[in-house]
Amino acid sequence: MAAVHHPPNPPILNTFPSDDALVKSLADFVIKAQKEAIEKKGRFTIALSGGSQPKHLGGLIDHPGAKWDKWQVYYVDERVVPLNNPECNHLACMEALFNKVPIPKEHIHHLDESLLGDLEELCDAYEKELIREFAQKDAARFPVFDLILLGMGPDGHTASLFPGHELLLEDDRWVAYLEDSPKPPPKRVTFTYPVINHAARVAFIATGEGKAEVLQQVLDQPEKGLPASRVQPVFPGQLYWFVDEPAARLVQYPRSEFKL
Repeated sequence: MAAVHHPPNPPILNTFPSDDALVKSLADFVIKAQKEAIEKKGRFTIALSGGSQPKHLGGLIDHPGAKWDKWQVYYVDERVVPLNNPECNHLACMEALFNKVPIPKEHIHHLDESLLGDLEELCDAYEKELIREFAQKDAARFPVFDLILLGMGPDGHTASLFPGHELLLEDDRWVAYLEDSPKPPPKRVTFTYPVINHAARVAFIATGEGKAEVLQQVLDQPEKGLPASRVQPVFPGQLYWFVDEPAARLVQYPRSEFKL
């Protein structure tokens, strides 16, 4: 069997016996990232995904360490639909978490609903939201999020970066759009790899038997180049996986014991 080559800062694989244990540990992990960010610069920047991820954020609702007024929330990707559409990632995160906590609504940065008919304008406007938050404060080529949370589809896609799609090669823009998503709805807006890979911490959440084969490919055969395998944070950034036992059952990659 050929040796598997991982980046200099290899992923940390955390596995949990139950969904409840994962949810609790994920919440503690997020709050630790929040605490360090606030101590360093007085704010916490986080980007969230959709899919099944919002339901795994419930451990944050009553977490005593949460400083909601310091959060600045963005979306890694979004479906180009109205904000009240059931397909909307923003709506899912509001219903699962943000409607239940005292976060200032202006700290949650969603797509501009008035621009849904013009994908170029929509992307430009969202990129400007990022520039307002990051460019003046950090003066970096790409935004450096404190934490980005990702999911993974059974085809290995993450965000709205799909296998074989030209957006996998985008290395300049912060925010890009696609009109041909293989998974409906076809029109989407997504962060690009440079934004994802410049984060201080990136964490994938993957649960269930249906993720077992693709997780094994992503962690044990990264040379296959599935979109989730291409998430390789720039040093000193660190990649984490939060998975349950059914999802991890085929993985040979070494597991870590979760600790904060």
